Amino acid sequence: MSEHHPTHYWHRIEDGRIQCDVCPRDCKLHEGQRGACFVRMREGDEIVLTTYGRSSGFCIDPIEKKPLNHFYPGSSVLSFGTAGCNLACRFCQNSDISKTRDMDALMDQASPEAIAAAAARHGCRSVAFTYNDPVIFLEYAMDVADACHAHNIKTVAVSAGYMHEKARRDFYSKIDAANIDLKGFTDDFYFKLTAAHLQPVLDTLLYLKHETDVWLEITTLLIPGKNDSDEELTALSNWVARELGRDVPLHFSAFHPAHKMLDTPRTPPETLSRARKIAMKAGLDYVYLGNVHDAAGDTTFCPHCHEPLIERDWYDIKRHALAQGGFCPGCGAAIAGRFEDGIGNFGCRRVPVTIGQ
Repeated sequence: MSEHHPTHYWHRIEDGRIQCDVCPRDCKLHEGQRGACFVRMREGDEIVLTTYGRSSGFCIDPIEKKPLNHFYPGSSVLSFGTAGCNLACRFCQNSDISKTRDMDALMDQASPEAIAAAAARHGCRSVAFTYNDPVIFLEYAMDVADACHAHNIKTVAVSAGYMHEKARRDFYSKIDAANIDLKGFTDDFYFKLTAAHLQPVLDTLLYLKHETDVWLEITTLLIPGKNDSDEELTALSNWVARELGRDVPLHFSAFHPAHKMLDTPRTPPETLSRARKIAMKAGLDYVYLGNVHDAAGDTTFCPHCHEPLIERDWYDIKRHALAQGGFCPGCGAAIAGRFEDGIGNFGCRRVPVTIGQ
């Protein structure tokens, strides 16, 4: 399998360089140069993807770990990523993968067909592009998605949502569910801590909700003193409720010291509880907490009668009362999401797998 795969999201500019059109970084490359993501490189008169068919590893996870709580709850998902990233988050929780410049770290090679076959063999309901951002390996991800759909396997993107319109449209035409990291709600936060900007992420969220059938959930990692003020959390929650809708699940996740923010303290559980109250006050129906043990923050409640419908302990589903088709058995309200008859319970397992080419 070729490691340097042709791509289509670029154009030549007058000074002889080639500009990448995948994301708003608009990297302009001379021969042999790589973009900020490190994996898209100019080779001759085109930009190639250097990580096509190469992964940092494959694992079977619970779908709730993505996190997706309303997309076939309790099912298993085959997860993988590659290397590199188009953001430069100082707080990156997966920096060993996303920031690596060592292509030899990508030891697992697999064709799209092999990945889909492995997911089917292991009984996975979906395949997730995660660990690093699939935006930068979208050609590989899109080919994997086609292969998965041929096996009736769904596809999931875990992404920061930082991409241009055409690439976004093409990529998400192949995706069934997405969890988008809304990392903060000020451009100052994005610029200083991720070397990016807020508006393209908001554009992606609006596009997914209003112009596609992709199931959407959102995660915000709360970092003490950076994006956890009442004002910012209120603005974020109000925007989601107003622009996307009350039924979009929002996950607040706890930060732990990582990458270039090792001196920043962990997020106190009280901060996440406060964030959840603010989001619920803004009218959001489904607000969850991650990286902390919180019974209410793990549970799916009916937004109308407030009965607990799916009770979780971390990623274990301890009880579910959701009626067939995704309805509350008490009041009959429809619960937003993608549900099948019955709910699985893959649990907290994380199972490394070898795919083969």
